[in-house]
Order: sequence, then C-alpha cells, then structure tokens
Amino acid sequence: MAKSTVFLTGATGTMGWAGLHELLAHKENYNIRILARRSEKNLKKLAPIQDQIEIVWGDLTKYEDVLKGVTGADFVFHVGGMVSPMADYRPKATRRTNITAAENITKAVLAQEKQPKVVYIGSVAQMGDRREPLHWGRTGDPICVSAYDHYGVTKAMAERIITNSGIKQWVSLRQSGILYPAILKNYDPIMFHVPIRGVLEWATVEDSGRLIERICRPEVPAEFWNRYYNIGSGDQYRISNYKFEILLLKAIGCPPPTRIFNANWFTTRNFHGMWYYDGDVLENYIHFRANEPIEDYFKKMAKSDTLPTGLKIAVRSKLVYASYLVPHIVKLAMYAMAMSKEHGTQWWIRHNKQQRISAYYGSLEAYKAIKPWSETDLSEPSRENIVLLDHGYDENKPMEDFTIEDMQKAAAFRGGKCLSETMVKGDWDTQLEWEAANGERFMATPRLILLGGHWAPSDMPWPYEGEENCRPWHWDEVAKHNPFFAQLWAPLHDADENNVYDYHVFDGWEK
Repeated sequence: MAKSTVFLTGATGTMGWAGLHELLAHKENYNIRILARRSEKNLKKLAPIQDQIEIVWGDLTKYEDVLKGVTGADFVFHVGGMVSPMADYRPKATRRTNITAAENITKAVLAQEKQPKVVYIGSVAQMGDRREPLHWGRTGDPICVSAYDHYGVTKAMAERIITNSGIKQWVSLRQSGILYPAILKNYDPIMFHVPIRGVLEWATVEDSGRLIERICRPEVPAEFWNRYYNIGSGDQYRISNYKFEILLLKAIGCPPPTRIFNANWFTTRNFHGMWYYDGDVLENYIHFRANEPIEDYFKKMAKSDTLPTGLKIAVRSKLVYASYLVPHIVKLAMYAMAMSKEHGTQWWIRHNKQQRISAYYGSLEAYKAIKPWSETDLSEPSRENIVLLDHGYDENKPMEDFTIEDMQKAAAFRGGKCLSETMVKGDWDTQLEWEAANGERFMATPRLILLGGHWAPSDMPWPYEGEENCRPWHWDEVAKHNPFFAQLWAPLHDADENNVYDYHVFDGWEK
C-alpha cells in the first residue's frame, strides 16, 4: 500500500511529540511532515530525527507556512497552539495564536483539490465547571468555559471554526488532562485552581500518542468521521482531584496533601473536568488504551529522568521527603506558590480581588466558611449516581431520519429558533440558519449544534477589551433564556427568589 502523508502541528509539544514517535514507530506506513518554529530548543530536539521526517520551519499564524504543511497531506492533525498555564499569563497571544491557527488550517484544507482528513485536538476545558452532581458528561453537552479560562475560550472557538467550515472529513477530539512525567515539573499557582472534590478522567501521554497513529490506519471506518469525541484513558483514570494529589505526592515521596496544603488554598468552583459517560466510544473505534494501572503509572512517572534534578535526588535517595520529617518546609514552599501574584488563590484573598474571589469561591464569605481538612468531605463523587443532561432531541432516533422538525425542537430547547424551513432528511452537514433568544442570527450545521453542544456565538465570552464583539463571561444571563444551558448552570449556581444566580459578570480584560 502507498504511504499516507501525515501533517502534524504541535509536534514538539507533549501530545504531538508522543504522536510523532508513534508515527515513527510505523514509518513504513507514513510520510511524516511537521510544522515547527525554528527555535534553538526545537532545532536541538528535532536534530536526532530530522532525517526521518519532513520539517516545515514556520509558524501556525502564517498561512503560507500552514499551506506548505497541508498541501498534499492525507491527514492533518492540528495539535499545536498555546496551552495553560502559559495561556493564563498571555491571553491575547493565546487568542491570536489559537484562533489564527484554526483559520489557517481551515483555509488551507479547503484550498486542496483533494481534501485531507482533519483531526482537531480540542479540550475538556471547553466544558467548564462540572461539579457533583453533574460530574458525568459527554459530547453534545453545553459548551461552558469557566471564567478567566482564555485557553478554553480559544479552544471552543477554534473547534467551531474547523468543524463548521465545510471540511469534508474531520473529527474533534477533546483532550483531557494529560499524564506525563514532566507534569511533575509544573510548579504553578494553577495547581490551586482546582476544587479538591472535582474530577477528571486523565489520559496518559502514551495513549494519546497511540491515538494519533491509529487514526491513520485504513481499518478506521467511515462512520468515525465528522463527530466529536472525548479522550480519556478509561475507568481507572477517572479520579477526584484529591486522589490525584494523593497519587502524585505519594509517588515522589512527599507528605500527603493534608500536611502540606491548607484546604482553603484550593478553589471550590470555576475550573473544569468531568468523567466521560461516553469515554469508551473513541476507544471502541481506535483501540488506543494500554490500560496500565494508574498507581503503576504514577510510580513510573516518579522514576522518570525528566524529574527536576533536586527532586530526582530526593526521591531516589529517600533522604528527604519519604521520612515525612519536614512537611513544614514543603508547606512553606506551597504557600509561596498560593501567594503568587495575579494567579495565586491566597494573593486574591490578601489583595481582595473581588471578581476572582467571586468566580472561584462564590464570595469572600463562602471562602471564609471553608472548613479545615479535619472537617472537609474528601470522598470521591459518586460513580453510580449518573445525571445526564438532555440534549433536546431523540438520541435513539437514527441520524439518517432527522428532519427540520428535529432541528426546530432542538432550537426551541436552546431558547431560539431554526429559521431554515427545509433540510434534506438526514443531512447533518449543510448549514442551517438559526436565531438565538437575543435575536442574533447565525449559520451552523446540525452537527455543531446537536452533536457539539455549541449554540449562538454571542453566548460565548470574548473577553478581549477593545476588540470587535468584545463580551465578558455572562453565563448567568445565558441561563435565563436558554433551557438547554440552564440545566447545567442552575444546579451549580443557586438562584434567589428573583432568579438571580450566585454568579456575576466577569470581564477578564487584559490590562
């Protein structure tokens, strides 16, 4: 069989690097092409394999560079872009990079006489806060990016650009948190932005790399394409944030979280993460999971050569942390992180940053009411009590039987209308005209709305001051006119007698 040409962006990043090496492990099947910035770091990193791949030295924000990579490709994997925590510090650069890259990929693919298949890597961050009892989720649930999450905003917008563009064959794979050895280097105040009883279904970097290569195999069925999927490593990787801390700290010989953190350093809301009710759908198509026990995986990470030198010595010698003799020293270092300027949770409290406090704790009073560890519920959210959101249409109905009446019903459940009067029965890919409750009219495919969970562009925040269509995070207003969205919002943000949610409008402007 002729080799497939695979174009990969983000090849020097975490998921892209794993995918690149999986492709190289089967290089008899592929011509591998990547896009990379010509930096000293990338030159050094790619030097050992530069003779085995084609490198397009360039930039995702430059169309001509992207076009070089796309032209003649059979598969385009768009993995690259700016990610957290860097995205938290450079919101406008994140917006410029991630949105422009999606536009360039789309334009370049549509310019091809023979279009490649496009795989977009989205993010669980698009789905926002999914605390108990809504901690089980699936594709098609409402897009709901948490306040101040510029990465999540740009990933949701980029997904919309690519999957609503008319590209013939695409998939959007919403990546979860990736477990990889270098995660132990991530010493940033974002570590405290997670509610301690929040959940996440993690994906290992090895599983993520295998996923990229196996999607390119000829046995992948045609029905796989033009859908949204969640990436996760399966049931045993569905854990609470508290269990994640337990596993990570134990793996590196550190004292447990109750000895080195205060409970109120962690936020109580406004992050992201959920367990995937539909998590096995992607696995059943692609078979990418290794199913390695999660405890073994954390032990393997701790033995990795990617650990910082000092931590590596401490872990392997077991002279420092394993004895648990110095938790107070570790706690001082952790407190310094919680006090970090701008993004540290305790810095918000110390400097009375009211919008941040309100977004992540509800209020200053709610923060002060947080109980010490000895009185904190550290149990794992229920695996049996599964609350699924209504998507506003008959999900048991064969897709080929859907008509304009199904679209009208779905639109009404979103507080709007489907203005198109006709559609070809079972046609999910031709754009229809829709109208939101605020009167905004927009064009979108049934796939984007019903399968992707997107709705009106004006509902989405666009928190970039001075730019066209600048909008704050205003999910409480959206919930008042959109029943589809309200079923997610209301259980997590109690309304008062005037139907005012315990949430505010957050600007998020970059100063």
